[in-house]
Amino acid sequence: MRWIIALVVVLAIGVGGGLIIARPATDGSDILAGLTPDVANGQTVFTASGCASCHMAEGATGEAKLVLSGGQAFASDFGTFRAPNISQHPDEGIGDWTDLDMWNALHNGTSPDGQHYYPVLPYAAYVHLEPQDVVDLHAYMKTLPEDATPSLPHEVGFPFSVRAAVGGWKMLFFKDDWVMQGDLSPELERGRELVEAMGHCAECHTPRNLLGGLKTGGDWLTGAPNPSGRGTFPDLVTLEWSEGEIAEYLSSGFTPEFDSAGGHMALVVENFAALSPEDRAAVAAYVKALPIQ
Repeated sequence: MRWIIALVVVLAIGVGGGLIIARPATDGSDILAGLTPDVANGQTVFTASGCASCHMAEGATGEAKLVLSGGQAFASDFGTFRAPNISQHPDEGIGDWTDLDMWNALHNGTSPDGQHYYPVLPYAAYVHLEPQDVVDLHAYMKTLPEDATPSLPHEVGFPFSVRAAVGGWKMLFFKDDWVMQGDLSPELERGRELVEAMGHCAECHTPRNLLGGLKTGGDWLTGAPNPSGRGTFPDLVTLEWSEGEIAEYLSSGFTPEFDSAGGHMALVVENFAALSPEDRAAVAAYVKALPIQ
């Protein structure tokens, strides 16, 4: 009987210790101290990050895409996640968020009320954003309209519905180191920022392990199945297009074979087409610099 009690105590200590170690992380306001927002750069961050593409209402067009009422469904092996309302509505959206709330959401994956966000919010990429970028992004989002549409709940069953478990996932897969390292040119540094951070390209183009973590190393950006079950996302490492052809695709949506971007990629192209030619060239340079394994 004593060994059973001892086992229960050990398990309780282990679980309790794990929950403490994996608790949601937050940073203090000093990390954003002294920063003056640049709304123009915030718009660039917003566009490159595809915020409207995920958080607009299903089927929205034109200016309605900037009404970030949420609702779109994103299927995964762990359930279906619904993009929340991130408009400026103070109750249904994020209109009452501070800059620090935005920082902790994007950098730590932690909500203002101290809960883990599911990594369907790609904070594993946004962790690379600079504090200035986050302050600028928040300033731009404050210029957008509010909408009172309530966020829809995620359709995620047990055990994935246990938010505390996300802390364990973060311990395993939530890293802040860049994939492409070394002595990079300014163009490649910008390309890395756009691909690995803002554009979060790996979220679709990198295969995942059984726990949903991205496979890095030789699997980085080598293509992956579409979690919706419709086709696959292509391998970018062995892409035979030239830098000019990649930049043109990100501008027009047309491939060198005169096919056109479809599905969610059409929205990605729309976003990158709104960036500068230099930014699209930087993305192309990054893709062509990827090592072929």
